[in-house]
Amino acid sequence: MRPDGEAGIRFEILGPLRAWRGPTPVSLGPAQRRAVLAVLLLNANRPVGRQQLVEALWGEAIPGCAVNLLQRHVSSLRRVLDDAPASASRLTWTDAGYRLEVAAGALDLAVSDAEQQRARVARARGDLPAAAEALARAVRLWRGPSFEGLPGPYLQQQRAALAERRVGLAEEWIEAELALGRHRDHIATLRRLLAEEPLRERLYELLMIALYRSDRQAEALAVFQQARRRLRDDCGIDPAEPLRLLHRRILAADPDLKNAAGETGVTDAVPVEPARDDDRSGGPAAAGQTPAQLPLNIPDFTGRDDELVRLDRLLDDGGGPDTATPVVAISGTAGIGKTALAVHWAHRVRDRFPDGQLYVNLRGFDPGGAAVQPGEAIRGFLDAFAVPPQRIPISPDAQAGLYRSLLAGKRVLIVLDNARDAQHVRPLLPGAPGCLVVITSRDQLAGLIVGQDARPVTVDLLSAVEARRLLARRIGRARVDAEPGAVEDIIDACARLPLALTIVAARAAVHPKFSLAVLAGQLRTAYSGLDAFDDGDAETDVRGVFGWSYRTLSGGAARMFRRLALHPGPDIAVPAAAALTGGTIREARRQLAELSRAHLVTEHAPGRFAFHDLLRAYAGEQTSTLDTPADRRAAIHRMLDHYLQTAGLATARLSRREDPLTLIPPAPGTVCEDIPDRTRALAWFTAEHPVLVAAVGRAAAHDFAAHSWQLAWTLTTFLFYQGHLRDQLLTAQVALDTARRSGDRCGQAYTHLSLARVRTRLGDFADARAHHQLAFDLFTGLADGAGRARTQLSTSWMYDQQRRYPDALRHAELALELYRACEHQVGWGRALNAVGWYRARLGSPQESLSICRQALAMLQEAGDREGEANTWDSLGYAYHALGAFDEAVRAYEQALEGFQDLGDRYNETDSLTRLGDALHAAGDADAAYAAWGRAVTILDELRHPDDALIRARLEPVEPAPIGR
Repeated sequence: MRPDGEAGIRFEILGPLRAWRGPTPVSLGPAQRRAVLAVLLLNANRPVGRQQLVEALWGEAIPGCAVNLLQRHVSSLRRVLDDAPASASRLTWTDAGYRLEVAAGALDLAVSDAEQQRARVARARGDLPAAAEALARAVRLWRGPSFEGLPGPYLQQQRAALAERRVGLAEEWIEAELALGRHRDHIATLRRLLAEEPLRERLYELLMIALYRSDRQAEALAVFQQARRRLRDDCGIDPAEPLRLLHRRILAADPDLKNAAGETGVTDAVPVEPARDDDRSGGPAAAGQTPAQLPLNIPDFTGRDDELVRLDRLLDDGGGPDTATPVVAISGTAGIGKTALAVHWAHRVRDRFPDGQLYVNLRGFDPGGAAVQPGEAIRGFLDAFAVPPQRIPISPDAQAGLYRSLLAGKRVLIVLDNARDAQHVRPLLPGAPGCLVVITSRDQLAGLIVGQDARPVTVDLLSAVEARRLLARRIGRARVDAEPGAVEDIIDACARLPLALTIVAARAAVHPKFSLAVLAGQLRTAYSGLDAFDDGDAETDVRGVFGWSYRTLSGGAARMFRRLALHPGPDIAVPAAAALTGGTIREARRQLAELSRAHLVTEHAPGRFAFHDLLRAYAGEQTSTLDTPADRRAAIHRMLDHYLQTAGLATARLSRREDPLTLIPPAPGTVCEDIPDRTRALAWFTAEHPVLVAAVGRAAAHDFAAHSWQLAWTLTTFLFYQGHLRDQLLTAQVALDTARRSGDRCGQAYTHLSLARVRTRLGDFADARAHHQLAFDLFTGLADGAGRARTQLSTSWMYDQQRRYPDALRHAELALELYRACEHQVGWGRALNAVGWYRARLGSPQESLSICRQALAMLQEAGDREGEANTWDSLGYAYHALGAFDEAVRAYEQALEGFQDLGDRYNETDSLTRLGDALHAAGDADAAYAAWGRAVTILDELRHPDDALIRARLEPVEPAPIGR
């Protein structure tokens, strides 16, 4: 801390909030007052509006006396600061709000930031010992979790953000220490950090390096297996490529990895601008996760020196991320290397944006026309910030507002790749300074240059020198120097287009004994034109290059390449690719690897492949020419069967809320994925989400009507739970139109019911009622009693959302009669529970008790764990209303056991809250506070907005002072 800080007050927020005047601790008062101080310290030397403070403290549950309480706390804090000298910290009021002036060196977070910056400067000049010492000083300032015991949603968010920064700082320090050869000193520290952060792959890398350099190779390899098991069990994914590469190097006993002073396997720090106090993220809307979405950097990126210098200058001279939002517009023709340049430069400057990186491929020129809409991109960014679905607004405009709020006060690098035009990206621009936006497009984006002062960077064809360097990097300088004439012929044939050059280089690298002159000759004879993209934008034709590379493929890989054009995109996993060709997963993996080696596809994430839209167009030409219509339709049929059958299995693992739909039988050769549990189901849906939505439209376009509506219905559970309501609306409407065209009344009934449910969630109750009625009429015409009952139960929920409990009860009773008539035991039990619940809500708890007991017996007999847990919760509510508090407590505990078994944490918090209410009414205040505390803990972890409502039970409002 600052030596002259003893003259004033020193503040510590990197752990429990503390303040010191010299060696003496300063009393800061009750928890709420300390929370006010914490918010002001996080925004030190910047004004914070009164309303911002109120929302930071209470969220949406703002008491009527909030402003008075805030003023009292501010007055008390001012008295604490009154004795400080003029140069020390002061709390003042400005036109923009309260401003806490914190003296230099008087806040531990600012000191930590300064030490970290000092370390990066030292490392940039090659002084690694000085860097390690500065980082060690920064690490020692962190004493534990911040703001423990302090209320308010803002501090809850910032607690998570600071915890992330703490681990990142520790990683940077240990990286420097390992580079200095201090391997054994940090093995125990790394194991402790991994116990706290078991999903952080960088920590596994550092521990493996430390063990390997300590001659403990077997232990290093065991750490990799530990990482793989944990990632698979918890996330359903495999380790990322850097960790897998390190594992391979240790297996091979790579001698370079032993050398701390040489190639360490540890990411070198990139020099960054000096940190300032106001650089820290911290608006009240801050999210709980730092996104890192940049695609992998290109290891042998070549050329573009002038463009990189220009980009660096634009960022340095553009006012900086503190005074403006720089927007860089990179434009150029297809295949020219815009994305490669943008991603490479983004990796070079990413450390200047410590709050993360966002990336989206907007697919503005996709041959299938499936561009990513701004609303879809925003929803993806909200997911990247780990905003829980329950906190994401329904309205697209409100989602855009939340996105801008999350970026306010942050320094985030945003890459918007492959935009169609200026209008395509305008909704994705931040609303406040601090971020950097990099856009790539074939369009010149003149609207952004005029309206948003975007800085244009035009990417042209490579120069002959750059093209030669690219080939030398890919196939070796010796080969290039040995055949200069052939190299010139290759460059001319490729028209200096990077995409074409990369494909040719891949061919040459795979066959190192081939003469470049022979390759150049083959290329000349193959050359023609790709007129599918002759839209005035392309400056060269590349069909010949693609065809030349395509003809070198094995038969299986060539067939795979053609069939990929039938996939709706944006990317594909190996099992789906196998379904397209009708082969095995092993064959598909081998074929995709061959395509990847030829640079005809890219494995942009482990096990997921995509290709450039020019290549997609070429593949489309080939399948139209070489495959029969019957072959193409059979491939689409198998692909849709793959997604439908796997989605059905994943939905069954995800939830038993819906009756399973009897899916159409799959075609021979259909490949399905193994979905063993709920974790894997959620991971699969998350990865395939955009593909599945597109597949509903692809099925409709190719007259697979049953696939279209059944896939749309099967997706409803995932989309509904995750809050993807727009996608549910889209898929259900597409499916409904398709079912109508084909005359499929069953499909129409299910899609009307799906639309009714999503319209209910959106609050469009008139539309919901209309769709419910249409669904009910169709199920009636089909003599589907269970469908009619399901619709009535959904209708009762619609009225429940409107607090119209008499109407809700009437429809629940109709559902009960219908389920009873068709002897549908699970539906019968759930409808009974609904009737009992509404009876209790209408003031008849004794009757509710009798009904819910019957429901419980039926659901237990049927083995419906979810319905049973919900019924125990209803029983608890009825017992509480009757004053039978002990019975209510026992019922809620049974409900909790069920919800915990199911992993249903939201319903668990509801039951915990009501359990606390019952315990409090029974006079057991300690147990009540414990139950509410558990509910708050869960909601804290989920970052759910209802935590403020429950927290109000835990901390009574302070009484107003006498005489005020």
